[in-house]
Amino acid sequence: MYNLDLILSVNSIFISFVRFSTLLTIALFFSCQKTNEKEIPGHGYIYDPKPFELNIPTAFPVMIIPVDNPLTEEGIALGRKLFHDPILSADNSQSCASCHLQDFSFSDPNRLSTGIDGIEGKRNAMALINVGWLSHLNWDGIAKSLEEQAFEPVTNPVEMHNTWTEAVASLKNDSTYKRMFFEAFGTLDFDSTQVVKAIAQFERTLISSNSKWDRYLRGEVSLTQSESRGFEIFFTEKGDCFHCHTTILFTDNDFHNNGLDAAFADSGLYKVTGDPNDLGRFRTPTLRNAIFSAPYMHDGRFQTLEEVINFYSEGLQYSETIDPLMKNVDAGGVQLTEEEKFYLIAFLKTLTDSSYIQNSFYAPFN
Repeated sequence: MYNLDLILSVNSIFISFVRFSTLLTIALFFSCQKTNEKEIPGHGYIYDPKPFELNIPTAFPVMIIPVDNPLTEEGIALGRKLFHDPILSADNSQSCASCHLQDFSFSDPNRLSTGIDGIEGKRNAMALINVGWLSHLNWDGIAKSLEEQAFEPVTNPVEMHNTWTEAVASLKNDSTYKRMFFEAFGTLDFDSTQVVKAIAQFERTLISSNSKWDRYLRGEVSLTQSESRGFEIFFTEKGDCFHCHTTILFTDNDFHNNGLDAAFADSGLYKVTGDPNDLGRFRTPTLRNAIFSAPYMHDGRFQTLEEVINFYSEGLQYSETIDPLMKNVDAGGVQLTEEEKFYLIAFLKTLTDSSYIQNSFYAPFN
């Protein structure tokens, strides 16, 4: 004889278990369905980008991030790989990092930057420091965003000398890039737009804020007597540096004819605007990490900070578009003594952030 109550009890437990299993199966099914919506069948690529929040340093302004290109961990990783990879050039020999070397604060130690065909350009590649805050890029300001700036070198015949069609095709033939583009942007049908967006994301992370000057502002260290004297020269009419190299970024992000030449082999901003008043005007470079970013000026004519200071002290040349901020032009400049030049260089060296050029987050992938 079977115990009816026991059978009913066991049966009830079994039914409950079946119901629970069914509900669990349904839940897992829909959960998998939700995940599969972000996957590519047969590849396992998953699009689930993680937002990346920049750590904005004390006293720095807010960085404006384009609405259509928010920072993500996946986008930055992709941009970092692209920045260091010569795959974008026509012969796979040159990357962004070829002219923007981290050891030199992402600038070019050569006087003039050279492309894949061995042709010298007319300018020295500018240092990439805190570029996420800049509203104009390149010496002539032709690019108004990091995304816009990244388009040009790939097709420039003096630089990477490629076509975007060929560059994108190379990327699509690489399984690692196919996965990374999907993870960053959710598509395998990417084009140059996604390429420059990724590079721009990486470049916005290139932040330098740990120089002695920064630590001084945070109350962590004191300046030496020589550095303090140099500070006074820099931020007064005596040295007259502060008008152009202003704000925590040490650039006004504006354009000036600083008296380099009486006539112009390179017309600067005029090439972009066509305005004769812009002849010989170039964007103000940052002075952060200046000891790493030689040579100086748009054409790399000065090899040392001493040469730069000597120029502003007694080497200015008059032209019709010279900036009114250039003082005492008839005498060649601000007329600093040798002692004052020494103090000024001592201050400029406080803008050095060695951790920036050693930051492994900016380096190529191993």
